[in-house]
Amino acid sequence: MTFGFIGTGNMGGALARAARRRLEGGDILLANRTEAKAAALAEELGACLSGNRTIAERADYIFLGVKPRMMGELLEELAPVLAGRKDRFILVSMAAGLSIADIRAMAGGDYPVIRIMPNTPCSIGEGMLLYTPGATEEETRIFLEAMAGAGRFSPIPEELMDAGSAVAGCGPAFVDLFVEALADGGVACGLPRAAAAEFAAQMVLGSARLLLESGKHPGELKDAVCSPGGSTIQGVRKLEEAGFRGAVMNAVIAACEKNGKLK
Repeated sequence: MTFGFIGTGNMGGALARAARRRLEGGDILLANRTEAKAAALAEELGACLSGNRTIAERADYIFLGVKPRMMGELLEELAPVLAGRKDRFILVSMAAGLSIADIRAMAGGDYPVIRIMPNTPCSIGEGMLLYTPGATEEETRIFLEAMAGAGRFSPIPEELMDAGSAVAGCGPAFVDLFVEALADGGVACGLPRAAAAEFAAQMVLGSARLLLESGKHPGELKDAVCSPGGSTIQGVRKLEEAGFRGAVMNAVIAACEKNGKLK
């Protein structure tokens, strides 16, 4: 199978790197509006530098890694090429706010589409990727096997994609903000900056793994750290006074609402 990536920015590049963990370099085609960026990634991965139309003509899986506002223009350019193909191919869209039906309408045909929502940890194989299949079970299986190097995949009904994206797609920025704030607090208490950042990042990593591997409710794990009369519960009290949980919920809701307006 040939996987073609149109757009090799942060997410497109991360997914191409993930694909390279399972595919030969010759099976990966890369194109980008700034050709030098695609060329650098092609050299890094031992993949093939290509162009939009070539990928549309040849790739079995065509990754559409452009911003939602640019998708219409891209697919208008590619529509004649796609219409001329006699073999079967799958479009893979990672554009927030654009449904499978939107992609098909823009592409000008009832083509198989897999809609995905990746996140930046895909670049190190620790992503949380949501997907809605609009292709056959076998085509979806091949896609999941080839992209397994990106991280964890979860199917999701398309009507919940905006909500899932607000948590998994936008969430890394929220977590980064939290880690930065934790490190700043450590610095205020006298820790060196580098040490504070390392402590905070590793703590988040370990806490997340404990949550996933234990299967326990996050409230139960939080309670296990909060000893009666201890320092942790005093910190939790201050977070509650500042409306921490409400602020996080509002951030997710705002991101979800914006996702629905990106068409």
